[in-house]
Amino acid sequence: MKATGARPTVQQLRWQDYELGMFCHFGLNTFCDREWGDGTDDPALFDPKAFDPRQWVNTAQAAGFRYLILTAKHHDGFCLWPTQTTDYSVRSSPWRDGKGDVVREVADACAEAGLPFGLYLSPWDRHEPRYADKEAYDDFYCRQLTELLTGYGPLVEVWFDGAGSEGREYDWRRIMNVVERHQPDAMIFNLGRPTIRWVGNEDGVAPYPCWNTAETAKASLFTKDMLTWLPDTSAWVPAECDVPIRKLQWFWHPGAEERLLSLERLLDIYYRSVGHGANLLLNIAPDDRGLLPDADVNRVAEFGEELRRRFDCPLGETAGSGYELTVEWPLPQTFDHAVVQERIEEGERVRAYLIEARVDGRWRTVAEGSAIGHKKIDRFDPVTADGMRLTIRQADAEPLIRRMACYLAGEVRV
Repeated sequence: MKATGARPTVQQLRWQDYELGMFCHFGLNTFCDREWGDGTDDPALFDPKAFDPRQWVNTAQAAGFRYLILTAKHHDGFCLWPTQTTDYSVRSSPWRDGKGDVVREVADACAEAGLPFGLYLSPWDRHEPRYADKEAYDDFYCRQLTELLTGYGPLVEVWFDGAGSEGREYDWRRIMNVVERHQPDAMIFNLGRPTIRWVGNEDGVAPYPCWNTAETAKASLFTKDMLTWLPDTSAWVPAECDVPIRKLQWFWHPGAEERLLSLERLLDIYYRSVGHGANLLLNIAPDDRGLLPDADVNRVAEFGEELRRRFDCPLGETAGSGYELTVEWPLPQTFDHAVVQERIEEGERVRAYLIEARVDGRWRTVAEGSAIGHKKIDRFDPVTADGMRLTIRQADAEPLIRRMACYLAGEVRV
């Protein structure tokens, strides 16, 4: 029986194994108490006197994040690198006497630590006068993109934001050619010819099931329209779930610590993103010093520590092919989580499954579902049993299970 459907590339497989990424929204908005600048704020306001990207990277790695994405240019058009395309950049700021390059310093910090680095470049530009001229702006945007793709080493992801561009047509085939020429291994987010898609909300959660194949995705929060991807887009387009650690705030704002998501909320997001087979991109915004705020650093550290406590030490695990897999113990074990992963390099085969625990010699259902894909995490009431069984009830081809494991997590420990 041969597998049907799409397959991921080697690059997609690697990206899906990262699971957790850190998003850093940083720019003029950070100094103006804004979410969306209108392109008129003075570059002289940009002056992060304690800027330290190594602190960002250390925070990310200590919490278990496996890649980092920086907003090189947000909708206001202010560029965090000394671009040759406009004066609306760090070159016109007092920071580093106009000789600084935020993108360079963050890229270098990531490279030193071995943390994959990606960049966000907003297509919408509220500052650039050429935006009104489609062809002129396509030239301008491709020049900016080329600078970023050729100047900062290998990139794990290029993040294209659809917000503000509703109804606008860009030369996506040309833009995709630029990416594929200079960064062929980078993931392309959601627009043009994407290799990963937006999950469709800014809550950080994926629906269930969240299949890895798709033919379209939402353009932004501000329209119900679905995107028209280039016709040669692959069918395998896994989802990425983005969410800010401060509720509804992507950029840092003074006195807003009360918006920090609780540890319990972050864990729920994790279960409904990574636990549904998607990647989680959690935004932690640097403040006007150029540092991640202490409160945010402490919260994300708690999050990472709790994930390690829950998932670093399985009570039992196995792998294999076929429609049934079992883990057994000589003495009963108590567990409340099951984690199952498919060998998705051969495609997503499972369409329905059942997890059972053997209690006093009888199999008892503790969880069931449809998609497994890269990862499915099931939570259930604690059960004490001497066996756990995975039964595949429906599949497109012989199931290939990369890993099945069970854990006892218990309650959140603060």
